Amino acid sequence: MRFACLGSGSEGNALVVEVGQTRVLLDCGFSLKETVARLSKLALTPGDLSGIVVTHEHADHISGVTRLANKFTLPVWLSHGSHAYLSNLDQVPAKAQIIDSHAAFAIGEMEIVPFPVPHDAREPIQFVFGDGAHRIGVLTDTGMITPHITQMLSGCDALMLECNHDRDLLANGPYPPSLKQRVGGRFGHLDNHAAADLLRAIDTTRLTHVIAAHLSRKNNLPELARNALAAALNCTEEWIGIADQESGFAWRDV
Repeated sequence: MRFACLGSGSEGNALVVEVGQTRVLLDCGFSLKETVARLSKLALTPGDLSGIVVTHEHADHISGVTRLANKFTLPVWLSHGSHAYLSNLDQVPAKAQIIDSHAAFAIGEMEIVPFPVPHDAREPIQFVFGDGAHRIGVLTDTGMITPHITQMLSGCDALMLECNHDRDLLANGPYPPSLKQRVGGRFGHLDNHAAADLLRAIDTTRLTHVIAAHLSRKNNLPELARNALAAALNCTEEWIGIADQESGFAWRDV
């Protein structure tokens, strides 16, 4: 089992998870041309994908999904809320499948467990991917940590965890007050210290990878995210990975 990121941030998000011959793309917030180019850097083509799963309808996660799926005849799994959003735009993928945000399902050799999160979208979900022996947890868009999130991510072998902003940089940054309130609110995005608190609350004994993701260009710095997560895990800052906007990160084996 392995995973790699095409890019992470407000300008576009996509993650590939692979179990055997099953390869699932989590979100697609890039243009078709850009997605194909970024997949090629991982030695993949869209035809190598088994399908796409969607977290929510914000453009940096869903803008490229329908075009990619329809061009390459890929199935798409998404929540009722995300489906309704695309339906209103008459952009539902041809092979869309609505999933229950509390029910596990399988794609090929991969088990996928969705879980709801508090975010300002219609029915936002995040996912844990498994192969029967190992689990990769993803949490990239949530305004706060709930007991259910803590339960879902406890005991994972790898985590891709939102570190959107530093509280002080957000407070003193260029965003207008309304946007600061949205980003830092209960339905916005996790800050570095909230992400670190999650790590302190879960079972981390199996962790072999921790990736800080969805970092804001204007309200965070990689070194601040690394410092917060490393302090929570009592590890070196170099051990914490960063999913950046331009190149994401290369394949990591679990």
